[in-house]
Amino acid sequence: MTATPTTPPPEGCIDTQVLDHVLLIGINRPAKRNGWTPAMFRQLAEAYTRLDDDPALRVGVLHAFGDHFTAGLDLPAVTEFMKRGEKAVPQGLVEPHDFGLPGYRRRTKPMVVAVKGICFTVGIELMLGADIVVAADNCRFSQMEVQRGIMATGGATLRMAERAGLGNAMLHLLTADEFDSAEALRLNFVQKVVPAGKELDEALRIAQRIAAQAPLAVVATRLNVLKAIEHGPLAAVEDFIPVQQRLANSEDAAEGVRSFVERRPARFSGR
Repeated sequence: MTATPTTPPPEGCIDTQVLDHVLLIGINRPAKRNGWTPAMFRQLAEAYTRLDDDPALRVGVLHAFGDHFTAGLDLPAVTEFMKRGEKAVPQGLVEPHDFGLPGYRRRTKPMVVAVKGICFTVGIELMLGADIVVAADNCRFSQMEVQRGIMATGGATLRMAERAGLGNAMLHLLTADEFDSAEALRLNFVQKVVPAGKELDEALRIAQRIAAQAPLAVVATRLNVLKAIEHGPLAAVEDFIPVQQRLANSEDAAEGVRSFVERRPARFSGR
């Protein structure tokens, strides 16, 4: 598919588009290779918050306009925030990196990401903070903060080792080297690699497949996986019976049984 962007202001913007139960979230500053500014971070958090708050929306797809996902931070625009120890995202919103900062909400609904071309620094961290990543085969990845005298603070130091092991994480975090889509797939940073130009179609196909499932069950499943990763298997197991009881008493569970008996696709309502 082809998403239609608005004409962005010089500082860039985040465009959104609704397709049935899917919220498309587009990074829109192609003239600057989608370099991130404070305004873009704020709007991205607003879009993630909209996804969580709108009961009609079930899945998000993060993508980018232009040839590249992002060249990373627009350092002149964000340096003052770093020096003051501040974030560009106002508290109370869903924080897109999703690592549980105090004062911020965590996303509950699934996020699929389509990356292409250059995907540096914050781009990697946003995709690692999502759930499923589709990469074009022309991607160039780099976590180059050490090359700029700063540290990756959007989740790379947490998630690279989690996905790829300590040595692989240190290799890319400490050398600021550049790697391709095949390496990103090997490291479990992305889940699929497709020909350039097909990444958004594939991400949307996955999102629509997720959106067709029972929304309450999708959210519960996602949160249980994250609890197991962040707090350990025993903490996740403790939720099995109470969460399953809540789901089993939902309208969607009843519809799931009916659709099974009647041999038809289920029509879930999210209740």
